[in-house]
Amino acid sequence: MAAGSENTAAYYIQHHLQNLTFGHHPENGWSLAHSAEEAREMGFWAIHLDTMGWSIAMGLLFIWLFRKAGRMATTGVPGPLQNVVEIVIEFIELTVRGAFHGRNPVIAPLALTLFVWIFLMNLLKLVPVDYAPQLFSRLGIEYMKLVPTTDPNATLGMAIGVFALIIYYSLKVKGVGGFAKELSLTPFNHWSLIPFNLVMEIIGLLVKPLSLGLRLFGNMFAGEVIFILIALLPFWVMWTLNVPWAIFHILVITLQAFIFTVLSVVYLSQAHEHH
Repeated sequence: MAAGSENTAAYYIQHHLQNLTFGHHPENGWSLAHSAEEAREMGFWAIHLDTMGWSIAMGLLFIWLFRKAGRMATTGVPGPLQNVVEIVIEFIELTVRGAFHGRNPVIAPLALTLFVWIFLMNLLKLVPVDYAPQLFSRLGIEYMKLVPTTDPNATLGMAIGVFALIIYYSLKVKGVGGFAKELSLTPFNHWSLIPFNLVMEIIGLLVKPLSLGLRLFGNMFAGEVIFILIALLPFWVMWTLNVPWAIFHILVITLQAFIFTVLSVVYLSQAHEHH
């Protein structure tokens, strides 16, 4: 979509980066936001319906695909879906074996869920940027962001979930006393440096969910912005740049899902270790 003026381009970019937001507005009550300003005025408890909807849809797609592959599994010649599922499971299994040094039957299924779910959400980025907004505008829906991982609410939500597991297993494996001792006597094992250790370790602990969530969000959001900027160019230039960028982004989509998964497994492995 080519822009005829700077204002048109600015509106086009803002429109494509705006989530479909539902919340309580001070003047309009419970309603959908019709602008970025209204979305901000709805405050913290406003819900991004597009992020929620597409992330749940990709989760259900993941469950359906793997359930279908499981029901169709055969010891004979496997079909394409079974081949792909088996490759993904073996890949995640090898990854977990290399990164996780404890014993926990939850870690491998968690890693598989994270990797496939994030990959499917990222994969929505390959849908041309104008398709979803134009389709839903015809249905009377003003905004529609298709890729949940371009929303920090989604990426930080997953990261906080992983962080909760880190705290849970740290307390379960090490005990309250062992976990407190690790925070207070690492890296310097001396009582006089406990305040310094606590500050450093607590900061390091809190950085884990931030690094997980913001890394995924930053990479996917930057890619989305580039797709939008390419869509503003003339038609012949747009397709010349869009196809190579989309092909390159297939690698980015997979890599970001892999990085989030591996770091989650590494952090959970650290939660199972005794110092």
